[in-house]
Amino acid sequence: MGLYRVGIDGGGTRCRAAVAGADGRLLGRGISGAANILTDQETALAHIRLATEAAFQEAGLPVSAIASADAVLGLAGNNVAEAVSFIAVRLPFARAQIVSDVLIALQGALGDRDGAVASLGTGTVYSIRQKGGISMLGGHGFKVGDLGSGARLGQGLLQEALLAHDGIRPSSSLTETVLAAFGHSTAAIIAFAHTAHPADYGRYAPSIFSAADAGDPVAIDLVRAAAQRIDQTLDAIVARGVETLCLVGGLAPLYRPWLAERPGIAFAEPRADALTGAVALAVQGLPADTSSKQVEAAQ
Repeated sequence: MGLYRVGIDGGGTRCRAAVAGADGRLLGRGISGAANILTDQETALAHIRLATEAAFQEAGLPVSAIASADAVLGLAGNNVAEAVSFIAVRLPFARAQIVSDVLIALQGALGDRDGAVASLGTGTVYSIRQKGGISMLGGHGFKVGDLGSGARLGQGLLQEALLAHDGIRPSSSLTETVLAAFGHSTAAIIAFAHTAHPADYGRYAPSIFSAADAGDPVAIDLVRAAAQRIDQTLDAIVARGVETLCLVGGLAPLYRPWLAERPGIAFAEPRADALTGAVALAVQGLPADTSSKQVEAAQ
């Protein structure tokens, strides 16, 4: 067993790392850029390393100590075996376990309690714990899933801007702002979309919520449609008998006023964040056969 425990929260927008002692006492934190291993594996790996190094540096520990640490990594895109394998053999830790970023969010928000967690950020995914069993809904990625996500909101905004530009749908202050940012050039928007990652679209999400709060009709339609998608999934979760819901992620507080109330269902405040959940799982211990060369992809 290593002297240190590392937790990694690698999402579509940023990667956060924390290092703790074997007793769970937090020593340092670090942050870097996006770490979705399905979208861009090389960049994700680089950001995992950078965030971990920053955490060790904040803790006053030598970066060389990373090689003797045990780590739990909650990573977006962990449900694709090829991506997990690519990352697994290149990790700098003595032992590591790659799990779903949903699992660390669940552990952070609920601890060992039953309930469900809706992770609402660049992507969207939902986790449920019932009588010790864990299941997931969503998390299928930007191309075929992530409904209600920040990435989908941003993509929708660019679509609306193009429709407004072509006179097909009404414009608004928000679409005009977007068009102006691209020099009123449809070619520039198309070029952006050709290479954009989910995080690139997701950066528009906060401004969409701000515009919706200010009464912008396009923003309101976008947020309402996205909230409806989230509500549909929450309804399916409640139908399974779940009584406690936690909303986590960067967009969670922005979405809360737009979601339906559910009598008898508690919207609980999360106990802690996903990074804390990753550290807690690392402290609990890794499987005996887990190493940097053989990493279990758990959900």
